[in-house]
Amino acid sequence: MIKKSQNYHSPSHKGLAGVPPAAAMVWLLPLIVIAGLFFPLLGYLVILMMAFLLVLSFSSGRLWCRQFCPRGAFLDIILSRFSLNRPIPTLFTRQWFRWTVLMMMFIFLSYRLVCCARSPLAIGAIFVMMCLVTTLIAIVLGIFTKHRCWCSICPMGTLQEKINKLNKNKNIDK
Repeated sequence: MIKKSQNYHSPSHKGLAGVPPAAAMVWLLPLIVIAGLFFPLLGYLVILMMAFLLVLSFSSGRLWCRQFCPRGAFLDIILSRFSLNRPIPTLFTRQWFRWTVLMMMFIFLSYRLVCCARSPLAIGAIFVMMCLVTTLIAIVLGIFTKHRCWCSICPMGTLQEKINKLNKNKNIDK
């Protein structure tokens, strides 16, 4: 579960050239949500990132969120300057709500893939639009509450936590 004091991007962790990894990846967000509108195949980057973060979550929980998430870096670097910094609504921290958001996103994505995915371009466009829509939601939430409010309901973060918890329980049972 997300703690109110949790720091997603550790400022003490530096990657190449002294830049935190997430700050180095922030360019991926505009590449996908802007350039992806003209080049839908960029949506496949979303699929690659989702696969990578899910594999990473087996051993590292929400490491992706803390160190590599391009949207999180955008929220930290840009949106934090405009946020009203109000508390995150308690509803957003409830497990049932987070799982509802995850299921709604999964159902919407599945529907779009079944109904509309007739070509590689269409599949890429679906993932570009999903990234664009969730980014717009993150911006609206981040302006009126804390800048990382989206992270408290992020479907991928919810999955990462669950995978990590299941993996830890599996290791304990051995």
